[in-house]
Amino acid sequence: MRFLPVVAVLSLWLTIACPSLHAAQEPKPTPTPPPPQTGPACERTPIDSAPDGNMPWVDRAVIASSGSKPKGQLLLWYRSPASSWYEALPLGNGRLGAMVFGGAEDECIQLNEDTLWDGEPHDASNPKALKALPEVRKLLFEGKNLEATDLAGKNMLGLPHRIKSYQTLGNLYIECSGAAEVTDYTRSLDLETAVASEKYSAEGIKFEREVFSSGPANVIVARFTADKPGALSLKLTLKRYQDAECVADPTNPNAIVMNGQITPKGNSPGSLRFAASVLAVNDGGHVTNAGGVLTVEKANSVTLFIAGATNYRGLGKGAPDASIDPAKTCTAVLETASKKPYEALKAEHIADHQKRFNRVSLQLGPVNPVAEGMDTIARLNAFRQGQPDPGLAALYFQYGRYLLAACSRPGGMPANLQGLWAWRTINPWNADFHSNINLQMNYWPAGPANLFDCQMPLFDLMDSLVEPGSITAKTQYNARGWVVHHLTDAWGFTACADFVGGIWPMGAAWLAEHPWEYYRFTGDKVFLKERAWPLMKGSARFILDTMVEAPAGTPVAGRLVTSPSYSPENNFVLPDGKHACFTYGATMDMEIIQELLGNCVEASKTLDEDADFRAECESALKRLAPVRISPETGRIMEWVEDYKEVDPHHRHTSHLYALHPASLISPDSTPELAEAARKTLEARGDSGTGWSLAWKINMWTRLLDGDHAFLLLSNLLKNKTLNNLFDTHPPFQIDGNFGATAAIAEMLLQSQVRDQGVQVIHLLPALPHAWPEGSVSGLRGRGGFEVDETWKAGSLTRARIVSNLGGPVIVKLGSKKARFETTPGQVLSLDGSLSAN
Repeated sequence: MRFLPVVAVLSLWLTIACPSLHAAQEPKPTPTPPPPQTGPACERTPIDSAPDGNMPWVDRAVIASSGSKPKGQLLLWYRSPASSWYEALPLGNGRLGAMVFGGAEDECIQLNEDTLWDGEPHDASNPKALKALPEVRKLLFEGKNLEATDLAGKNMLGLPHRIKSYQTLGNLYIECSGAAEVTDYTRSLDLETAVASEKYSAEGIKFEREVFSSGPANVIVARFTADKPGALSLKLTLKRYQDAECVADPTNPNAIVMNGQITPKGNSPGSLRFAASVLAVNDGGHVTNAGGVLTVEKANSVTLFIAGATNYRGLGKGAPDASIDPAKTCTAVLETASKKPYEALKAEHIADHQKRFNRVSLQLGPVNPVAEGMDTIARLNAFRQGQPDPGLAALYFQYGRYLLAACSRPGGMPANLQGLWAWRTINPWNADFHSNINLQMNYWPAGPANLFDCQMPLFDLMDSLVEPGSITAKTQYNARGWVVHHLTDAWGFTACADFVGGIWPMGAAWLAEHPWEYYRFTGDKVFLKERAWPLMKGSARFILDTMVEAPAGTPVAGRLVTSPSYSPENNFVLPDGKHACFTYGATMDMEIIQELLGNCVEASKTLDEDADFRAECESALKRLAPVRISPETGRIMEWVEDYKEVDPHHRHTSHLYALHPASLISPDSTPELAEAARKTLEARGDSGTGWSLAWKINMWTRLLDGDHAFLLLSNLLKNKTLNNLFDTHPPFQIDGNFGATAAIAEMLLQSQVRDQGVQVIHLLPALPHAWPEGSVSGLRGRGGFEVDETWKAGSLTRARIVSNLGGPVIVKLGSKKARFETTPGQVLSLDGSLSAN
């Protein structure tokens, strides 16, 4: 056997190790659907022979005919059951997730519970790092990048330097009798109600199902009905690939429970225990329960109540609580939920969902009635073949909002790389919290798309990382403040992970943008003082303690830089032709720092406190290495030297952080840098992974180029969108959904800049020609503004701006500007000339 060269082995390992390191080739923007995903196999798997939750599944019923489009305006709908997990429909209440396959004779509902993580709390800080750090810096400043890489790789990675995965809770398999051949089949997800439905006929009987994940009741509810009495018979069980067993619930003859423990260690308190339980409430017929299989025979209707729980204590609260019995938690939840009538539970669920979802409405036209009548797969394929369909972008936007509200709610865990939904015990890139863009991108739509409260789990995660991040900062850098590198997990991992590129101590600094942005949108000074400022100040304290002055002979001599440094996740070509990634003062680092320190100055002034720290930030800002333009290419330089890229079309465009998500570069305030950013984007190309396209859409939007933004949005929908509208890297990563949702919002409204301290609200800043007419309501702008807009023939006809906080505002539309002084609660009604009416 031949052994792979070391470089090839390393490349293969990096592909597995890190989400954005996935070295997929850049796809060409051809109108072809994404390739089939590696996922659940399609095999015949009745209850008695199904493996332990390893996701093989197929519906044995023959779909003889399909039905028409279900009622509803914002629907994902299909004419056949899901053929894999990547076609199943997602439900979530922030804590409990479900992927509904929609089979007729064989149904599968894959389950997730947001705290089911492998691993345990552990300080992975490497004490050898501090001793190696001066020599690493010296080598980098001397241009000995590879020697520095070798030294850092041996001494600065965490102990251990890998984390473990977020995991599936398991699968609920359901056999339904009397459905060998069905007609009039449809399945759907109504975004306005967050209810997945299925309808079909078999042997003259009409069957219907509804599934939803209720926040108020803390359960997943599945309702089975038929229009003939006694026509429903079900057999169901819970299964998981490993570490769990399903048995009859000893406390209730109508319930089964699956108990498990990750990587069993006897009664070790460090092992996470989990449980899932299903309770069947039948109208008519009878129920039997044996061997972990629940059987319902000849019922008129059946309602299944599904609960899940672990003994996870909470973010930052240490090892799992051995005194908590997850099965008892499930039993208590099911007992309470099952006492309510189904219709009351459903109404309560819909009201809870709509209090978030209904904040924003969007219509994009002109309407294509043919496309609007197609099922989702046919609609996607028609768009791939060039059929105009503005409504598809509106549906995708609302789907992104739906997903964020479904996977990130106050009191729960933040959205991970797959949001809430993952079917494996070891998921792609561990479905971790990846903090070199992916975690942050998940929350880009929260402000503009009016989902502020969905950010609270992110702030909870940040709070929980301060203590371990402070230990890592002290141990590895002898610095104050707190640090996070390029990923973290549910257990507070803050050390350097995976490989030398993980020695990127900028994760906390980037994350600190989010609580400041929350304040800018809401004006909540209590939040700013009690939560945002401590997080911002702590991350800035670390940066100030670790920056060093570039020595004489370097391109930015005398300037403050980071060292070591890395531009995620790109490599460059050294003068001798060798490839490297490790350097000092990478452009992205300096942009993140410029934004963070500037935000700290503003926050300190707003709160009128910490004047000494503010002065330290102001002093450092004056000394930062600047963003530079390559004299050779006219593009923004990615590194401190004008290196050539190993991959010119790399998925990361890290050195344009100042354009987006920051607002340090804009066509109005920095036209020369904006032009260089445009050239950088043109060189990167119009293809990429799903999340990469989403980021570039946002960047083109910030350059006010709506048509180019729409081109990339079209590429994303054509080439990086799965049949259930999940984004694919590949494989599935949810950040692309969220990034594109934020971009669509900013195509219609921007508020990231200020003019001499006055908030600017920019109406229709990047409206593409493909959307000549439409309306949107409920978008949010910084400064506490809520905006409705209507346009026709590409021009604004009406804007309604609610000033929730009061104060001055400059409203911009194309080249037109108007300034208004507002009071709290005041409504501005403007026409296309920005005249109040």
